Parts: sequence; structure tokens; C-alpha cells
Amino acid sequence: MTLADLPIVDLGGSGTRRAICPHDCPDSCSMLVTVEDGRATGVKGDPEHPFTRGGLCAKVNNYQDRVYSPDRVTTPLRRTGPKGSGRFEPVTWDDAIAEIGTRFRGIVAEHGPEAIMPVSYLGTQGTLNGLNVGDPFFNKLGATVTERTFCDSGASTAYVMSVGPTAGVDPESLVHSKYIIIWACNMVSTNLHLWPFVLEAQKRGAKVVVIDPMRHRTAKRADWHIPIRPGTDGALAMAMIHVILTEGLTDAEYVAEHTVGVDELAERVADCTPEWASEETGIPAEDIRTLAREYAAAQPSMIRIGVAIERASGGGQTVRAISCLPGLVGAWRKPGGGLLALPLWAFPVNWDGLSRVDLRPEGGTTRVVNQYHLGRALTGEMGLETPIKALMVYNANPVIVCPDQERLLAGLAREDLFTVVSEQFLTDTALYADLVLPATTQLEQLDVMFSWGHFYIGLNQPSIAPVGEAIPNTELFRRLAAAMDFDDDCFRMTDEEMIAAAYDWSAPALAGITPQSLAEKGWARLNLPDAEHYAPHAEGGFPTPSGKHEFASAAAAGGNFVLPLFRQGSNDFQPGGTVDALPHYIPPRRASEAYPLSLISPKSHAFLNSSYGNLGAQQRVQGEPAAIVHPADAAARGIGDGDLIRVFNERGEFVVRVVVSEEVAAGVVLSAMGGWRAQAKGLGTVNAVNPVEFADLGNAPTFSDTRVEVAPA
Repeated sequence: MTLADLPIVDLGGSGTRRAICPHDCPDSCSMLVTVEDGRATGVKGDPEHPFTRGGLCAKVNNYQDRVYSPDRVTTPLRRTGPKGSGRFEPVTWDDAIAEIGTRFRGIVAEHGPEAIMPVSYLGTQGTLNGLNVGDPFFNKLGATVTERTFCDSGASTAYVMSVGPTAGVDPESLVHSKYIIIWACNMVSTNLHLWPFVLEAQKRGAKVVVIDPMRHRTAKRADWHIPIRPGTDGALAMAMIHVILTEGLTDAEYVAEHTVGVDELAERVADCTPEWASEETGIPAEDIRTLAREYAAAQPSMIRIGVAIERASGGGQTVRAISCLPGLVGAWRKPGGGLLALPLWAFPVNWDGLSRVDLRPEGGTTRVVNQYHLGRALTGEMGLETPIKALMVYNANPVIVCPDQERLLAGLAREDLFTVVSEQFLTDTALYADLVLPATTQLEQLDVMFSWGHFYIGLNQPSIAPVGEAIPNTELFRRLAAAMDFDDDCFRMTDEEMIAAAYDWSAPALAGITPQSLAEKGWARLNLPDAEHYAPHAEGGFPTPSGKHEFASAAAAGGNFVLPLFRQGSNDFQPGGTVDALPHYIPPRRASEAYPLSLISPKSHAFLNSSYGNLGAQQRVQGEPAAIVHPADAAARGIGDGDLIRVFNERGEFVVRVVVSEEVAAGVVLSAMGGWRAQAKGLGTVNAVNPVEFADLGNAPTFSDTRVEVAPA
């Protein structure tokens, strides 16, 4: 494909520009930006976009205030005080890049390239500036391979093991669903633009069920909220399979023709009775039977799983079990039926081209460090043969999103650790940097956006000139590559050339769609059947080894693999071991006398992970950092509503104000993640107590498998 220059936007003029929300959210909203004399004065949702429908969420509906915040980093900064002090002085870009080049060369010469580690995630999920933007540089350098499995790695691994890398469901088809289970997902807070489709189905007579430990905004709008003990979702799913099989509620024809392993599955769940599951989940056995019977009878039925579903010891096997359900009842037959996980599989993204694993030096390191263990890696407790001597952080704020917060802070405070952070603000992580580099916002950069929540691709053109000296991540790594004398063609590509290489524009899904056509309208639906007709597995055709829905997974023989898109390196670096071909139940960690309560830390309503945690408007919407405790648990500890409490375990503690409410079950404490340490009472946040153990598949985190105690502060 030859890519002509995209239309030039007058960044100093006035008018309405088209943008796409950059954040780690399934909605990927289309935005209209009002610009007056080169300055953005407002943003709103594009009313013509079929998914955005003119609305934005509380996180971004004042995005221009983020762009022009007086706290914005607008020039390169060099540290002048102790790490963590926040004392910096401006330096030039030339000096900053030269210093990074000199320090990196020195570290490579003395310790080898694996002593350098990148840390990145989805501070922006743009194809150019997001997850993979630094991969070619660090692969060429031979740096430590960073594994990024905070979100959906375990669930995606389990999903692919069952049905293959298929989009499976058009989210817009939920209007046709007769029965909708929203499982471990506060849709109104974290997937807001899908809710109108659920609401329309509800108006047409569909029953909406929410399975979640908390009666949150979405649960309150459902027809039936089923509270469940954290980490026991797998037991519920296995019991549902038991009921469906033993009561003959399957779509026998679909099972016979389009699935494999049903006999083995039946044997596996023989003892998974509703009574057994009730003991595990706290859900009455008759409710489990009712749920299974209603789900099987009302077709097409739909299950929407949230990212929280994987965040327990058995999270992967939970998704394996849930993935069996639509195959058993033939939910895939019609639009509005199936399992909604990650529609991003529909987008023909050139992941290999973005990551460029081929650039790694022959015979170079294959050392992998998961960012979930960053604190242990930096403090020497992982036993790395070569210690980490340099850290480069971009698109991430690990102090707030990683577990083991106290150990991570100790590692970042090391004077012998050279830390570079590319950022828009002085985050809790940037405060520990030796150099802070100013990054552009979405209104100042070019990018092309896929979605992991719908079927629309979008082009984000810059609406304004960069504020101060901020640059996009693409330009940052071009400058770093030049400083390291990397001369591969990929390091000289323009952003427009990168767009041309980032997708297979000849793929059927992109037929009729080009960067030029996207520049005119801003977005386009993939070339797929519309929501009225999209049911790709009505007659099977799953992208699995058998071509069928696999209750017994052929891919399980590959071991506990991590999908390539979650890695800077390639899937060649997978850990060993084998995985059971059939789903099974792995219980959460049991309560101890010292730490009897189960802590969950869901996404905030007004913050996007840690983004916006420093901005006043979002802080006012979110409210003061708090923990929700059941009245029985509060009374037993002499705690009253509004008191300050300590939430603690063997790893650390944080102090928040308590909300005493029956919105959480007895034995459960809920404290949302995303707030910054500056707003905390004791400078610790919820990740001070979260564990560092992996879940069973995909090296997923276990944030929802945290045991704590609470006490008055």
C-alpha cells in the first residue's frame, strides 16, 4: 500500500477537529474538538458515531483541562533533589537525549544491555504511541524483555484456548440478546457506551443479570444482582455447566456438530453441584439452578466478562469454564448470543511489525521480567544475575498500578538506578526520575486507534500544536534511536509511514477503508456484517486447531503461554509446563486469623487507572479515597461510618475513610484503585497490600485475591 500524505490540519486556526479518546478503555470514543485560534476550548462525543453517540464519560468530558493543566510537564526536567522530592530543573531536549545515550552506553558496556528495562503499558492505547511504541528500540538494544500482563492476559489466554482468536460478538448486537449476564464488570463506570445497547435489550424484554461482589452502579440497574464471594466465580460457572448438562439443557445439535470434549467436560463437572458451589460462592443453590436454567432457555443469551474476572488465583480457569457456556446452549447461533470479551481480534493489526522482535541481537538475552514483579526486580529480591541499572517508563505509572508498592518505592529510590520517565505530569513514578520528558496528549499527536470494545477504527489527527516542548512517543524513540546510532529503517519512519505499516490494509476487514478515508470522517466500521447479521460461529468455524468450540482445549498442550501482544518480546519466551485441557476450579486464598477479610480494588468511576487522579474535576466526581465495609464487619471492629481506618496485611497498609454499607457482602472490603499518593492519608494506596503472585494462566495478576484486616486509624 502506498500512503499519500494525510490532509494537513491548520494547527493555528479555528474549527472542529476529529479525535479518538486515547485511553485504556473498550469504548474508544470518537471526539469532536473545538479549536479557537489554535487553542482547544472544548471536547464532546461525536453524535454521528454509532457507539459514542455524542456522549463522553466523566473521565474525559473536560479533556482540554488536562491538556492545559498548569501542572503539565512542558519541558525536559533533570532531578536536582533527592529521589521522590519532586525537585527538578529544566534542560534542553538535546541535553536530555545526549545524557540518556551516554548513560545507556555506559550501562551496556559495564553490565550488558539486559541491565536496562523498559516499563510501559496503556497510558495511551494508540497503535503508534501505545503499547508497542518502544519495543523496536528496546529489542534492538537487547534490553530485558518486559512482560505486560496486568490486564486481560489471563482471560485472553483462556478465551483463545477455548474458541480461538475470534472477535466472536459484535457489541452492538446486544440489543438482540434475550438474556444478558454482566460478569465482573461495572459497565456503567468502565464500559459506559455499551450500556445503551444493554438498556435497549432490557426494554425489549431481555433479563439483565449482574454477578459481582459489589452492588455497584451497573448492578443497581440490573434485573437481578447476584453477589458472589471474590475469586469464586469459577465454582459458579462449573456448577452452571453441571446443571445444563445433567438437566439436558444443551443445544444437542450444536454441541454434536460444533464442539469437542463434551463427554470429558461432563465427567469433570459431575461433582460440581449447586450445593457445592453454594458453599464456595455464598450464592443459594436454587439461585444457581435458576441462573443456569434461565440462561440456557433464553436464546440468544450473552455473557459480558470484565477484566476483573481473571484477577484471582484461578482466574484463567474461571474464563475457561465461562467460555464453555455459550457452546453448550448454542448461544453462538444468532446475533446477540455468545461471549463478549475482546473484539480487538477483528482488527488486522501487524503486531510483529509493531514489536520487531527480529531486531533482537542474535544470541542476546531472553530474560523476561514481568512488570507485576517490578518492586522485587529493582530491590534485588528476584535474584537477577544482572541487576537492573536503568529504567525507562512511558505510558505507565507503576507506583500506583503495580502491587508491592513499598518495595517498588524502595527500588525507585536507589541512587544507582538511572530512571527516565516520559510523562504529561509529575506522577508518583516521575517524582523518582532522573530525567522527565514531556509527552504530548492525544490532541497533539497523530495516531490510528483500534478498539477492544467495538468494531470501529479511527484516525486521531492532531487538533493543536504541542504544548511547550512536548513530543509524541514516536518522535521520542526516533531521537533515542539516533542517539544510539540505530540505523534500521523502522527508526526513520514518519508517523504516516508507521500507520501504513501498522495494519494489513489489504485485509478483508479493512476493504474500502484507508488512512485517507479515515482522515475525512475520522472513523469507519470494519468491513463486517452489521449487528443484525453478525454471528460468525452460527455454524461453528472457530479459529481453533479443531475448527470447533473446544471444551477440551488442544492448545493446552502448549503450556502456560503468554500471548504475544502482552509482551515486548516474542512468544518464544513462554514459560514451560502444561495446562489441563479441561476447565477446573481453583479456589481463592483462604482467610487467616490475622487477615480474615477479602479486599477487592476495582477501577474507579472517574479515573482511568491512575490517569486523572491528580485533576480536580475528576477528584470531585470520584470523591475522597475510601473503603467500603459491611456493617457487620465494621461493628465487630468498633468502626463507624466516616471513620479513618487502616487496611493492612503483611505487605503494607493504607489509610482511608470508611463507608459502612451493605453494598458489599460481609467479609469483603472494597477500595477503588487509581488515586495518587498525594491524596492518601498515609502516602500508601491500595496497591500497598495487593499480592505479587500470578494467577493460573497468562501470568495474570491476583488483585482480587488479597486478604487484609481493618482497624481504626
